[in-house]
Amino acid sequence: MEKFFKLKEHGTDVRTEIMAGITTFMTMAYILAVNPSVLAAAGMDSTAVLLATCLASFIGTMCMGLMANLPFALSAGMGLNAFMAYTVCGAMGYPWQVALLAVFIEGIVFIVLSLTKVREAIFDSIPLSLKKAVSVGIGLFIAFIGLQNAKLVVGGATLVEIVDFTEDFSTRGICALLAVIGTLVMAILYIKRVPGSILIGILGTWVMGMICQLIGIYKPDGENWFSLFPSFSMTDFSSLGKTFGQCFNVDLNNVGIFNFIVVMFSFLFVDLFDTLGTLIGVASKADMLDKDGKLPGIRPALMADAIATTGGAVLGTSTTTTFVESAAGVGAGGRTGLTAVTTALLFLASMLFAPIFIAIPSFATAPALIVVGFLMFSSITDIKFDAKSYTSAVPAYLCILAMPLFYSISEGISIGVISYVVINLACGNAKKINPIMYILSVLFVLKYIFL
Repeated sequence: MEKFFKLKEHGTDVRTEIMAGITTFMTMAYILAVNPSVLAAAGMDSTAVLLATCLASFIGTMCMGLMANLPFALSAGMGLNAFMAYTVCGAMGYPWQVALLAVFIEGIVFIVLSLTKVREAIFDSIPLSLKKAVSVGIGLFIAFIGLQNAKLVVGGATLVEIVDFTEDFSTRGICALLAVIGTLVMAILYIKRVPGSILIGILGTWVMGMICQLIGIYKPDGENWFSLFPSFSMTDFSSLGKTFGQCFNVDLNNVGIFNFIVVMFSFLFVDLFDTLGTLIGVASKADMLDKDGKLPGIRPALMADAIATTGGAVLGTSTTTTFVESAAGVGAGGRTGLTAVTTALLFLASMLFAPIFIAIPSFATAPALIVVGFLMFSSITDIKFDAKSYTSAVPAYLCILAMPLFYSISEGISIGVISYVVINLACGNAKKINPIMYILSVLFVLKYIFL
């Protein structure tokens, strides 16, 4: 493992990498429960989606570890699954088979783009200040997701507000309180440099929840709030046949080629910049970018992402992409592909014990997202905010602001790129702008007009 993953060169060891891989998996395990429920709204079989998600995550994450030697994990992308279920299959009314075919073709396009260095060139064209801003923005974004998963942030008169702990205390209130306690415990453990602090925090919060259920403080109602104890029933593996290969069982004459192309490019656009944003942000936080702000080994990383998307569509799940929760593993010390391999094997094992992993409550993983959000936010000190750097600092600020407020990594990048080009052109700094940035800004503007 030392020879293959170059552990000493990256300042890590086997124990740290395995612990980081477990941590990444624990923060991502919620996708095993969420993705089947989201895609069920499109008419897909939940168990089949669960199995497809596990297999696609295993394939993509294993490719990332072995091909790129990077500690990033992949699974069915949040947001992209909702786009498929509620927009493509819901509002547009297309069958889920059509959506899967669009995802499959998107993956093929990504493979071609990765082979021709287009995606790599896009990554390298983004200025270092924006790359740092992406890391900060993702930190705020995943912290916001953590607050929602913890039920600490709820909708209200001001769009979002803090939960009322006294209302529905036996369900929503106690879960939010446990998340607060878990966050504090995890932060203290991390500050004290306790090995595996994030993982310990997740498991500890889950155990506290089970204790609360045993003594009657937490009371599941069987409708929106369920038992925190895992069941030990096995999964019906034959269900995979209900989605496997169904992306090829499509008659495009009933859809319309133009409509199909619009759907495919929508998936393509969002996935491209979500993936690039995640790679930039997490790699920046892990100090994996070189002096020019480039990520060594990005081409195989992008190829792993493309392979996972293509394979996932055949298996029966929405776009598989690099997960921002990979930052949890990086925060736990993961630096090589051994972290990814560990996570991949856990996804494969979860096919056998899916009910157990599904039982991990969101309030237990939420503290990890909040704490890791802080770790990524610390990259803001690498951005210069003096008057001489305003042409870089303002776009970076807008990028950071957009990600959590627009609830999208790709939207943050869009705003950052467009504002960077416009501001620097207007201020006479055209020489600072990479030619590819002009192309990206035009494409982003066209996206807002037509998509």
